[in-house]
Amino acid sequence: MRKPPAVSTWRNRLLGRWRAVLALPNNSTLKTMLVALAVCLVCSVVVSAAAVLLKPLQDDNRSLDRKRNILEVAGLYQAGQDVNLLFGQVEPKMVELASGEFVDDGVIDPAAYDPLRAARDPAQSTEVRPDRDFANIGRRERYATVYLVRRDDRLQHLILPVRGLGLYSTLYGFLALEADATTVFGFSVYEHGETPGLGGEVDNPKWRAQWRGKAVYDENGALRIEVIKGAVADDSPSARHQVDGLSGATLTSRGVSNMLRFWLGDDGFGPLLNKLRSTGEKA
Repeated sequence: MRKPPAVSTWRNRLLGRWRAVLALPNNSTLKTMLVALAVCLVCSVVVSAAAVLLKPLQDDNRSLDRKRNILEVAGLYQAGQDVNLLFGQVEPKMVELASGEFVDDGVIDPAAYDPLRAARDPAQSTEVRPDRDFANIGRRERYATVYLVRRDDRLQHLILPVRGLGLYSTLYGFLALEADATTVFGFSVYEHGETPGLGGEVDNPKWRAQWRGKAVYDENGALRIEVIKGAVADDSPSARHQVDGLSGATLTSRGVSNMLRFWLGDDGFGPLLNKLRSTGEKA
């Protein structure tokens, strides 16, 4: 099919001008600027196209990584095994943070729910009072996704997502509790920007191993779990609530303590944990 005269004329003019630019001396300022602009435009198109085309794959990888971290903190991860298949042992549940009540299945899809996006939306979040914002998150989503691991239809582990400010970055992690909702089964920080070798040791398996068996609350129900400065004294009455501080990373250690202080308190998962501890309510 023959192109309309207007299109052919426009194309010929464009090609003629481009040839005129290429015919300029290589040391020409105009030629240098126009060629650089053309290269930038082509690269921008390529990068933008790659970002759009690869976004589904990136989203899938993020979801897979999140599942793997949940499985690890719950003690269910097996290297070489299909993560999605293993994740079938975990039940995501939505909870209303203010009341501690589980949301009926089907009301909110845990797979599609984005807590960080919800926290940025005033219609889906609440502002945290500055004197209670221990984790320095500013706003807190009204609903959160927790993860249940059952055995013989009985709750075995409860996995809570937590986040809070460290020294240089926001720490994102998971805290796994036993069915008593007070004993730590596992703790992990899976994303952060802390200093390697110092605050970055929050993801060191040796440090993470110290958390297992620690008690979140004391006998009176007061929140006691914390990362201290230095090493925990085995003969200390508080040892069951304490974890060794990260060497040379006092502010990161304090950030972990404050993060848990917030999310295990009344403004976080406290209402849910109180229900589980006081009534043994079945999740």
